[in-house]
Amino acid sequence: MVRSMTGFGRAEVGGESLVVAVEARSVNHRHLDIAIRLPRALADLEMEARRLIQSRLERGRVDVTVQVTPLPGHAAPRVRIDGSLAREYLAQARLLGADLGIGGEVPLAWVLERPGVVRLEDTEAAPVAPSWPLLADALGRALDDLVARRTAEGERLTGELRTLHAELVATVKQVATRAPAAAARREERLRDRLRGLLAGTPIDEGRILTEAAVWADKTDVTEELARLRAHLGEVTLLLDKDGPVGRPLDFLIQELNREVNTLGSKADDLELSQAALAAKSILERIREQVQNLE
Repeated sequence: MVRSMTGFGRAEVGGESLVVAVEARSVNHRHLDIAIRLPRALADLEMEARRLIQSRLERGRVDVTVQVTPLPGHAAPRVRIDGSLAREYLAQARLLGADLGIGGEVPLAWVLERPGVVRLEDTEAAPVAPSWPLLADALGRALDDLVARRTAEGERLTGELRTLHAELVATVKQVATRAPAAAARREERLRDRLRGLLAGTPIDEGRILTEAAVWADKTDVTEELARLRAHLGEVTLLLDKDGPVGRPLDFLIQELNREVNTLGSKADDLELSQAALAAKSILERIREQVQNLE
């Protein structure tokens, strides 16, 4: 299936002593760009996690966040005492007592109640070594969710691209149909112009046919139409293909745009010019959608 580069996935997996939660977000990018935020205790597993992501995704900016939460009963707060701060409180209290002429020792309870002297810290999570299977399971499930959403979005984009593709095919057919009539209109305009200039003088039919032939050669779009049809056929094949198609489609859009520009520059007929402009508009809409594909 054709997949989008935009999506979100989340998964939680519980172990004996902890829960691993993984969130994966992806947006458009020319290449695969991975950013992983792991708890410090799992920093050694970043390369394994990166390889797992690379095995599942081809393109996009992917942000992965991992959180590890100890289960109740497997982690307890730890009391931390800031001894330096406590000594500073005690020294300043004694100095103030001496300045004020107040004797007596400063109570320990008073020192412990000062801000910052006593604080609680959570203990570290479970050991890192046995955590990779748990992390791999959670990351894999989050990537499954992400890929499923990217696939669903890709199906929607493919439907829109098929509609735009059909519009572009129809426009190319209009150009192919109008081109012969445009040549006839150019010849008739040339005859009318000469009649006006010559004012009743007999017209040299041979000269008219020669000029019309030269003009027709300069404005002939047969080759451009053939290449447009070929590129449009390749687009159809890619949209029916499984796997990443964003890069080849992007290349084809550039080629289609080049042919349409050439066609527009050759068109000296109003209807052909209008058709070329319509084709460029459709191509721009196609290009915007293709930018979202993996």
